[in-house]
Amino acid sequence: MNTFLGTALGLTLMASAASATEKMRISLQLPLKSHLGQNLQLFEKEVEARTGGAIDVEIYDSATLYKDKEVPAAVGSGAIEAGVASLTRYVGDAPVVDVFYMPFLFNSEDKVRAAVAEGSPIRTAIETEVAKTGGQILYWQAYGGAVMLSQGGPIKTPEDLKGKKVRVFGKTLGDFVTAAGGAPTLVSGSEQYLAYQRGTVDVGMTGVSGVKSRKLWEVMDTITVTNHADIEFVVVVNTDWWNGLSPEIQSQIAEAASIAQEDVRNRMSEIEAEAYAAARDNGMTVVELSDEDLAAWKAVAQPVYDAYLAATGDVGKSILAAAGN
Repeated sequence: MNTFLGTALGLTLMASAASATEKMRISLQLPLKSHLGQNLQLFEKEVEARTGGAIDVEIYDSATLYKDKEVPAAVGSGAIEAGVASLTRYVGDAPVVDVFYMPFLFNSEDKVRAAVAEGSPIRTAIETEVAKTGGQILYWQAYGGAVMLSQGGPIKTPEDLKGKKVRVFGKTLGDFVTAAGGAPTLVSGSEQYLAYQRGTVDVGMTGVSGVKSRKLWEVMDTITVTNHADIEFVVVVNTDWWNGLSPEIQSQIAEAASIAQEDVRNRMSEIEAEAYAAARDNGMTVVELSDEDLAAWKAVAQPVYDAYLAATGDVGKSILAAAGN
């Protein structure tokens, strides 16, 4: 074979390989160093290895493409192949998703694991509703329990929340704040640092791992360990894009997703412990609730359950029953 023909053949093979590569862009609101970012990197490695590079995963972290609240529409419309969103971002289209934000419902790891297990009534109902938006859940990313952040003292009881502006990241969490006498303010995760720094809100609500990845100890000095909600993120893919893949590629991506899903779930306790340690090392005070404090919070929560049932009807009722409420 002469040099010209060899070169031409090589270019043809390279072009063929390039055309066979499918991009899978994923939007993430958190920094790549966060545990969700690290988990996506694990997913990327597994996908590219299993597909032999046929799928090229690109992660856009720190909300460089879309904010958390924009992900459902971006994925559903096909503007991007995939995205990571807090599950509550689907509450407008699928009110049932906020079962995880029912105050103190998922108060143990066993309850959470049972709810998010593949094939469970709760997970199945949620994924069925989300699939109506043009995107479908590929896998779930654990984010841990919700805590409250404050400056100058803890938020131990509903009385401490009265009249205060509180950063929330979902409707049901807002209902909880309202029931406790506070004023909820929706703030995206990527914008909460500035909200605390500028005094846009008085109190924060987030997962403790976010305190570490976003260095929130620079703008808040106290964590109250309420664990009043279980925060779940989901990796969602555009349905049309997914259906355009071969069954073999779909299977390989699903296997990678399963590995990433189990890894983050199994490491959640360790991740939270490291985040609390980092918060303390950086000057934050970590406050635990007494049984009496906890009872006071639970006493104001009933309107939140009533609102959830009003929004979700029989489906919500069956989901709460499955959750043991």
